[in-house]
Amino acid sequence: MAVKKKKYPPVRIKLRKSLIGRTEKQRAIVRGLGLRKIDSAVERESSPEIMGMVKKIDFMLEVTEVGK
Repeated sequence: MAVKKKKYPPVRIKLRKSLIGRTEKQRAIVRGLGLRKIDSAVERESSPEIMGMVKKIDFMLEVTEVGK
């Protein structure tokens, strides 16, 4: 029996600050979100896992909801 996956609204996540001087854990979170350089952006579902990662490094990011 297949489990239905809940749909979450998408958000755009943009890296606004440099990774220089950040801890290895913070760098790993940025890589895990799929961001590379300053001003790089990705669109992800706003699932609890993604939003938890965002909350850990929210001072480095710009998060906006994507309207359909």
